[in-house]
Amino acid sequence: MSEKFPHDINVDFHMHSNASDGALSAEELVRRAADNGVQMLALTDHDTLAGQQAAMETARKLGLHYVSGVEVSVTWGGETVHVVGLNVDIHAQGLNQTLAGIRQGRHGRAQAMARDLVSHGLPDILEDAKAYARNPDLIGRTHFARALVAKGVCASMNDVFQRYLTPGKPGYQAHQWATLTQAVHAIRGAGGVAVLAHPARYRLSAIGHWALIDEFKTLGGTAIEVVTGSHTDQDARKFQRIAVERGLHASRGSDFHAEGESRFDVGAVPPLPDATRPVWHGWAG
Repeated sequence: MSEKFPHDINVDFHMHSNASDGALSAEELVRRAADNGVQMLALTDHDTLAGQQAAMETARKLGLHYVSGVEVSVTWGGETVHVVGLNVDIHAQGLNQTLAGIRQGRHGRAQAMARDLVSHGLPDILEDAKAYARNPDLIGRTHFARALVAKGVCASMNDVFQRYLTPGKPGYQAHQWATLTQAVHAIRGAGGVAVLAHPARYRLSAIGHWALIDEFKTLGGTAIEVVTGSHTDQDARKFQRIAVERGLHASRGSDFHAEGESRFDVGAVPPLPDATRPVWHGWAG
């Protein structure tokens, strides 16, 4: 390539605080990023901007380049898909309204998850799960998983998701989130850049992946996560090729939630392949 892109910058554009389903506060997470040598970061909590101000202020004090972010829950083709918004205006009315609408359905889903687990012979852990959710509007599977580990039902978070809370397993409850159109338009309407998160995680055929990515790009999506906590090296190479073929930028993020739960620590995922154009190109200078 004739252009030189800043691949060597340690960027982490996918992480979670306890404003959604992470274990650390926004301030603690940003400090962890600084200790790990991260130079640019975005806090991307699920369906909320509640931690953004604290993350932004902490990053400024530590001299880090901060990018505002969010991870929006989407239902597409019967799958739950996630779209990360970067460089969004955290006060944008349309984005905040979209996120508030998504959050409204979580209470009912949590109650249904608890009932289904009980019907399969497990204890009622709804109140335990709520205790792990600092923001009760954002109770989700991770909070239930932590409760199951604490109760001794499962040995680890990985054990939980192998046995429960995933499609076809006890405790899983399908839910209608935002549409892909709503998510991308809300992010773009807030002046942000839309990134398709961890595409290898979605249970889609090759044709399904192409259809999702094509629709995402047509709606105004800019980038896909190539390197992320749930991608293998083979996944990264695959979605690098797709990004180049479809004219999309590439993003990088750990998807860090908590020590001992996440595959990679903040800032510790491999670098982007050289052939891809980083989504942060132009933001680092």
